[in-house]
Amino acid sequence: MKWKAGTFESISPGRETIKGIDFPIREIIIAKKVKKGDTIRVHHRGKLEDGKEFDSSLNREPLQFEVGAGSVIRGFEDAMIGLEQGEKKTVEVPPEKAYGDRDDNLIIEMPQKSVPEEITPEVGMRLQLVNQQGQAVPVMITEVLEESIRLDANHPLAGKTLVFDIELMEII
Repeated sequence: MKWKAGTFESISPGRETIKGIDFPIREIIIAKKVKKGDTIRVHHRGKLEDGKEFDSSLNREPLQFEVGAGSVIRGFEDAMIGLEQGEKKTVEVPPEKAYGDRDDNLIIEMPQKSVPEEITPEVGMRLQLVNQQGQAVPVMITEVLEESIRLDANHPLAGKTLVFDIELMEII
């Protein structure tokens, strides 16, 4: 019979023979490892390949999520499988397991007259467009031309390999 105690699994007492000696076993404790369906709390520091940091939980509460639910990028989630509480790891996540490759079809040119009067378009400015289904689409102005502006609807981290320093804080 097995029972759970914190992040460990314990196997019930019994008898064991090792090297010909029979002795009672009071308890065997095996560290629990993360598996799909577990809810975990993890501290992370995300950076680009050049070392530039884009996200960190170190000055806030650890990130909590259910492994396998798809609430974080696939490469980050995959890196959690098999970790034990307190374990630290650095993982490199390629674009196809993060935000995908950049898509040139998501570069949009829009007439300047379509921009509300109270907005003065500037390169780097972030806006939201609303598509035909009523969904907000975040975009960034990449170029301001005489009659139009060029917008990029790719995720800012699309096409980039991401590096995460992670520490598993808890398996809930």
